[in-house]
Amino acid sequence: MRRAVYLDSTIPSYLFDKRESIRLHSDLTRKWWQEESENYDIFISLETIVELNKGNYPQKDQILEFVNKIEKLEPNPQIKNIVAVYLENTLMPRDELGDALHLAYVSFYKIDFLLTWNCNHLANANKKQHIRILNNRLNLFVPEIITPLELFTEK
Repeated sequence: MRRAVYLDSTIPSYLFDKRESIRLHSDLTRKWWQEESENYDIFISLETIVELNKGNYPQKDQILEFVNKIEKLEPNPQIKNIVAVYLENTLMPRDELGDALHLAYVSFYKIDFLLTWNCNHLANANKKQHIRILNNRLNLFVPEIITPLELFTEK
């Protein structure tokens, strides 16, 4: 059975980004997409699309066209309840609602990996125990939250 990967908005945006300041991340994202993405079932949520629409991204039209081809997870009322618990327990800052939504989608739908370059609020070792505790209390799946660098197949 193939494992599943959820993309937050950083992954599609970095996939097309040409800025020198994030070149390493963009190169790694493209390399992961070219070499590894076919090994996984790939998902996004409407939140990913909302964030990409709001943002001022280089090649925004290409990015939106790209994500339009990816399978979208359906909204569910329970996801808002999960987000509320995350915010009540200061897992994510209230002004970073999107991060809480991404995590809630992945946890609710039991997606193996949340792929992101957001190392402040998501792919952060200091957050992992807090996420594990809250998700266990809620009887939710605990996903791996990682960067593309951590999801290459050993060859």
